Order: sequence, then C-alpha cells, then structure tokens
Amino acid sequence: MPVELAAPIETDLLPIGGVRIGVAEAGIRKANRKDLTVFLLDEGCAVGAVFTRNRYAAAPVQVCREHLASEQPIRAMVINTGNANAGTGTSGLANARQTCSALARSLNLHHEQVLPFSTGVIMEPLPMDRLLGGLPAALTHAAQPQHDSGTHWLAAAQGIMTTDTLPKAASVAGTVDGKPVRATGIAKGAGMIRPNMATMLGFLATDAAVSPKAASDLARRLADVSFNRITVDGDTSTNDSFVVVATGRAGNNPIEDIDSPAGKALVSLLAPLAQHLAHAIVRDGEGATKFIAIEVSGGRDAAECLKVAYAVAHSPLVKTAFFASDPNLGRILAAVGYAGVDDLDIVGIDLWLGDVHVVAQGGRHPDYREEDGQRVMKPSQIHVHIGLGRGNASETVWTCDFSHEYVTINADYRS
Repeated sequence: MPVELAAPIETDLLPIGGVRIGVAEAGIRKANRKDLTVFLLDEGCAVGAVFTRNRYAAAPVQVCREHLASEQPIRAMVINTGNANAGTGTSGLANARQTCSALARSLNLHHEQVLPFSTGVIMEPLPMDRLLGGLPAALTHAAQPQHDSGTHWLAAAQGIMTTDTLPKAASVAGTVDGKPVRATGIAKGAGMIRPNMATMLGFLATDAAVSPKAASDLARRLADVSFNRITVDGDTSTNDSFVVVATGRAGNNPIEDIDSPAGKALVSLLAPLAQHLAHAIVRDGEGATKFIAIEVSGGRDAAECLKVAYAVAHSPLVKTAFFASDPNLGRILAAVGYAGVDDLDIVGIDLWLGDVHVVAQGGRHPDYREEDGQRVMKPSQIHVHIGLGRGNASETVWTCDFSHEYVTINADYRS
C-alpha cells in the first residue's frame, strides 16, 4: 500500500484553459485498462521539457528532443503505457515518428508539432496496430466538454500508470503578476526511480503566460527541486520525461525570465505542486512501507550535500534496515564515507534520526540508546539529518525503504 498517499479527488483537480485531454483503452499490453492518452494544446502554448540522462534514451525521448529543437510550436502530446519503446533500435524510432504523424494528420498539424511518450516494458516492439487504432477513441474523448471538471485530468493520471497502485494528480491556484493563475499536474512512476529523472512521466500545465525560453527554464527549475530529488531504487530509466505547458490564458504579461519577480512568483506557486507529485511517486514506490527524507546540511556546496544524500538513499543496506526498523545506523555512516566527498573529516559528522541525536563529532552520541533509534524508525514517515560540519550548504532527497514486496513486484513484472 502507498505510504500515507490517497487517490486524487476529481473535484479537486482544476481544468486548464488551452488544454484538452483524451484517454482510451487501446489494449497495448493489457485489456480493459486506460493506456493511451492525448493532450491537445491550443495555439500559443509554450512548452518546456526535461528528459532522462540515461544515454540509452528510449525512441520517444529521442523524437521529443528532435521536435522540441525544431521551429514548430508543440500542439499535441501522445502517451502510451504498457510498452516503453526503448531498446528497439531504428524500428522503435520509426514507430515513434509514425505515432506523431498519425496524430498530426488527425489534427491537421505538422508531425514535429507532436511529442510522443511511452512507458512500460523495455525491448519489446510497440504494437502499432493497437496504438494507432486507439487514437480515434482518445480524440473523441478529448472532444468532450472539459471546462468545469477535473474528470479528464484524473483519467489521464490513470491512463499513464504502470506498476503504480494509485493515480497521481494535483492542482494549485494563486496569483502571479496580479492575475489569478492555476495549474494541474499528473505523474506516474513507482520503480526504476532515481535522480536525473526517474521511470517517470510528469505533465504539468498552467494557464500563466510564459515565453518558450522561460518555459524550458521553468521545467528545469521545477525538476531540480522535485523529480530530481527522489529515488526509489537507484536505477535511472530510459524514458523519464517531465513537461511543462503554459497556455497563457491567465492574461498576465508573458514571463520572459523566471528569475524576474513574476517568474519567481510562478516558480513559488508551481514548485510545491511538482514536489507533491514527486513525493507521491516515492510514497507509491514499489513495495514501499516508509517515506524517508534525507537532509544533508553543513556542506561546502549543494553538490557534495547531494552526493551524501544520494549515497544514503541508494544504499540497499540502509533501505532494508529502515524496512525492518533496525537501528543498524553504521550503514548510514558507511554510505556517507563512500559518497565521494573529498577530504571529508569524519570528526565533523553529526547524525540525527528524527529527534534522536545518534552521532556527534563522528562517534556515537553519549546519550544515544538503541531503543530510541528503533522508536523513531518505526513510523511510516522518517526524517534523517546528516551534518557534515564543513560549510553552509544543505539539500534534501526523498526516498523509501526496500521491502520483500519490491523484489516480488520486479520479479513478476513481465508476467
């Protein structure tokens, strides 16, 4: 079961002017489930995106990068689940391009105005007959009225799931440049999750007006404080994608620079939404029973804080100890030591587990008792704080534990 995560409520999700969504059951991998989603974007939308840093990028990621680099404005997106179209060579690229062309023809667009996304099993050919056959139903669904309900957003959140146990969607509303602004986002992901994006897809739309360059900067800024700060199992997927769409319907002066006052206001509004979706992925991590925040402070810079946080968050020994509520906390210190921080002085290290001061100046705190460590490891939400004692930088990474169920899910994934 997800760690203190509830399914989104349809009435809490805000429709975004300039975005229409359609979802269909195409039977790409399993029958009787939503697995094909289209986003249709009105003229004038600005689109920014960030993708996996895995060099073995899936075919749709490669095609997305090509289309975003073209001079064509993005007007549609198509997402399939059940098949990643990764590790599929030239035929996979051809299938991703054919998908774009088919949707573009239906919408009277150029094929470069469509972005394709896929998620699911790697190294299996994309079943193009089923995918293409499902597009008319998705477009019919997108043609339904969507002005006053989050129904289509919830359907999209369901339509992009793979091993997720719950759909992930949320909305925010606020004010930017004196204008009411709203945003809604969805995400999927539960395994093969680590920083540098995850086995995840994320789509966030706002009605704020943003220039195309600022939209790209906005996507990177939001990813860096959310999806690039989570890890489930340390594996970087081939298909990770996070897209930000700004439709301009809010009527604010177009934001040209996200470091401008209006840009900062928009980032402040959207960052909690992106973080909520990222945290939902960790809370729904495959087999997860605990949600763990790992804060590293006292670093010389953010980079070394992240090195330490990721080393701890990726350690199977640490993660299994948290699953068992076993205060074998030397595993955390070992991960700190091999994180790759140059000239780290262990005498400067402090460690807190919740409100318990475990390590002081590199050694066991004189007041620490193992029963206290076990007590603070039992709850479903845990905060780990590591002090390096060498500077003023700090960073936080969010992760989960490793349970027996994680192995079961991944051992049975293709069956």
